[in-house]
Amino acid sequence: MNKVTVVGAGLAGCEAAWHLAEQGFQVTLCDIKPKSFTPAHSNPDFAELVCSNSLKSNDVFGNACGLLKQEMRVLGSLTMAAAEQSAVPAGGALAVDRERFAHIITQKIKQHKNIEIVCKEVGSVPAAPAIVATGPLTAGALAGDIASVTGGGLHFYDASAPIVSADSIDMLHAFSGGRYGRGDDYINCPMTREQYKAFYAALTSAERAQLHSFEKREIFEGCMPLEVMAARGEDTLRFGPFKPVGLRDEQGNCFYAVLQLRKENLEGSAYNLVGCQTNLKFGEQKRVFSLIPALAHAEFLRYGVMHRNTFINSPQCLGADFCLRSSDGVYFAGQMTGVEGYVESAASGMLAAIHLARRLKGKPLLLPPEHTVCGELSRYIAAENKNFQPMNANFGLLGGAALNIRDKKERYKLLAERALKYITEYKEQLCQ
Repeated sequence: MNKVTVVGAGLAGCEAAWHLAEQGFQVTLCDIKPKSFTPAHSNPDFAELVCSNSLKSNDVFGNACGLLKQEMRVLGSLTMAAAEQSAVPAGGALAVDRERFAHIITQKIKQHKNIEIVCKEVGSVPAAPAIVATGPLTAGALAGDIASVTGGGLHFYDASAPIVSADSIDMLHAFSGGRYGRGDDYINCPMTREQYKAFYAALTSAERAQLHSFEKREIFEGCMPLEVMAARGEDTLRFGPFKPVGLRDEQGNCFYAVLQLRKENLEGSAYNLVGCQTNLKFGEQKRVFSLIPALAHAEFLRYGVMHRNTFINSPQCLGADFCLRSSDGVYFAGQMTGVEGYVESAASGMLAAIHLARRLKGKPLLLPPEHTVCGELSRYIAAENKNFQPMNANFGLLGGAALNIRDKKERYKLLAERALKYITEYKEQLCQ
């Protein structure tokens, strides 16, 4: 059989469709866009980035997400290729122009001779061979059917940060520059002790948007709303997103707290408030963030929002190849599998497609090697876990303790070198 259905045209679905099409399969890619949108989406193009324009660090030897990106490049990732073409300056991070990034991927998908795009709402898990990658906001009949075939769904809350207009930032109270003088890709908004305390008091007393059935335990640490983080203590933000360490202006002044702004698009007309995911009401966001001197007259192009993300209990129902254990050829991919983050989601779509393609070609299952980020994330979502929660790429997955190397930089470097060696060998095995 050479026909495959992929449901969902986010990062995971587009990666899956692309890899299957490149392997010669006829792919039907189903998505509700551009006729309909989820509450978190607004761009008619596929692979829309919602919470942030950053794909995190590009440091291959010091950051696990940077290493995962390099593993994906080795395996021919569409996401990584589009990210390089739409990159905006962001110091050591890989940030993209969101609209250009989504447009590049959409055009690649639309122009591929082996991909047919069908705009419709899918109400049930399709028959094999198929990949379901409908994302963490899956709802309606499809969500119910997924719950029935996977044994029920879990959920947590995440949030996105506000975006402000570049020309509304008061540069008399801000300065450009990266931490420790590395580049000038960020705008830094400093605060004195008194200014920070006023901001903190306003933030912790501000009115939040209503959430139904809200429980603090459901908030994923990687997307912690600023106001929830601040409630842990007055100095929590100064050791987190408002950390002033390594940030000095041209006169060499250091500050009590600093909010960083990162370019949201290539032309630099919009900036993201780094680390400021929030669930405050829109009017409260303007009031609170305007207490930061550089943002006193800021024009908010988008306010932060918070919503519930759904993921399945993958250890209960999926194998390490992302295949539904109760099915012979239905795979899941993306954040709903319990990998957390844009890059991780895209990687899961790519891996699900690799495994499905091998199955359809009659080849044996070939998991990514242990001690690679791809391999360990795959195994994580399938390993028995009574308290299963979403997982980001991290060096803790790679077995660093066995190296018995105390210096963290040296240990990470050796872990990354080993992972890249193994993933390169894996790529060669896939080509055989």
